[in-house]
Amino acid sequence: MKNLPAHLKLKLPFVVAGFLSFLFSIWLYFVKDETMAGIFVGLWVPSIHSLGTLLIGKVEQPASRTREEIRS
Repeated sequence: MKNLPAHLKLKLPFVVAGFLSFLFSIWLYFVKDETMAGIFVGLWVPSIHSLGTLLIGKVEQPASRTREEIRS
């Protein structure tokens, strides 16, 4: 863990949480026979990954332009 680059250390909790959510949904769906709960928990995976992207991703702001550039 100490040898990982900083950008991977930031992503790792979201990847692990998404994977655990996936495994939990599989367990609910097939082992416990809770189909609706398994589908619901399975929908957490893209939500967790989207949250990670939102929190870690770079925010690019458009270059500021003058009013004259906007009018033309």
